Amino acid sequence: MTERTDLGPEDQKIVTLARSARARNGVPEGAAVRDETGRTYVAGTVSLASLELSALRTAVAMAVASGAQSLEAAAVVSEAPSLPDADLAAVRDLGGPGTPVFLAGPDGTVHRATEA
Repeated sequence: MTERTDLGPEDQKIVTLARSARARNGVPEGAAVRDETGRTYVAGTVSLASLELSALRTAVAMAVASGAQSLEAAAVVSEAPSLPDADLAAVRDLGGPGTPVFLAGPDGTVHRATEA
């Protein structure tokens, strides 16, 4: 994995939002996405008896439910070394192929940048 320190301010903002969602809610993952208008949607992992959603899929669902037409970028803060294909597919469904997705550790350091 390559550590990323060259994020622009808007990308760093969604990493920070994802990190705060994870910490505030005490969940395994926090995520944030930015839509085509610059609005951000922040979510944590959903774990109910009848519903399991990753933080990233929850954030994408929130964006769709709020009328977003596309995504500019996404970020996840997690201890996981990589993101599931289903998470990347959700970002790709709304943002299109090539949408940047940043994976950071709990300290907020981005360890992986990939495209949906």
